[in-house]
This record gives sequence, C-alpha cells and structure tokens, in this order.
Amino acid sequence: MGALVTLDLPSGSPMLGLPWIITFGPLGDADEWEPVVCGPYERPHALALAEAVVAEEQLMAVVEPLVPAVTVEQIRGEIAAAQLAATDETVQVEEADLYGDYEDTVDEEEMAAAEREGVSGPLPVPDEAELRAGFTRIATQLTGG
Repeated sequence: MGALVTLDLPSGSPMLGLPWIITFGPLGDADEWEPVVCGPYERPHALALAEAVVAEEQLMAVVEPLVPAVTVEQIRGEIAAAQLAATDETVQVEEADLYGDYEDTVDEEEMAAAEREGVSGPLPVPDEAELRAGFTRIATQLTGG
C-alpha cells in the first residue's frame, strides 16, 4: 500500500472547483524515477484514481489543484503565498512538542475530513465516460464558457 497526500480544504473552499492533478512518484528513497503527472481531473475523480493506484502499489500520489494563472503577477502572487505558507508551517513545526500526540492529531484530522466530505471508505473509480465528462467541464471552466 502506498501513500496519498492532498490538501485538507473546508467544504466551501473555491479551490475545490479548480482542476486537479495527480503526481505519482516513488514512496521511498530506494527507487529513483521521474514522477508521472496525470490530469487535469475534477477533485473527486483525482482522489479516486490516486486511491486506486496507491492501494495496490508502493507509490506516493500527490493530489493538488491547478491554479490557472493568466498573468505573471498572478503567478508571483501564488509563489509568494506558497512561500508564506511554508514559512508558517516551519514555525509551527519548530514550536511543536517533539514528542506530542502527532498520531492522534493525524487520525482526528483524517476523520474530520472524511466527515466533511461524507466519505466512508475509498471513492469509486470513475469510468472513462465520467472522466471525459469531467474533462469537458474543466475545459469549459478554463475557457470561460
């Protein structure tokens, strides 16, 4: 079994409506190969596909939104926001109790996220028609149609 990493977003987040990609890569340092990026997908499709792949293989899947920036300023703004978030996270980690209840926190966060999304178990893997319908919705969204 592999690992799935994604953002834990509140139910009203505008990022939920963005296109999402999946990056598959080696789970450990023993394997070295270029990551494979798939997508864009709608978020539920990306999560279901990633879950299906890592359930059977020792891979890491990172599911993340694509930010359709159309200007250099927007890209710089996204980079600045990511850098600020990384700095905030570093400070939180440095201030955290090294031997705290990390496992309990992770379990609680996972349970809360599952409750918010109404998910109880793996998502059903979308079939090709569902994925293609999702591609059409993403294309319409990105072209402003």
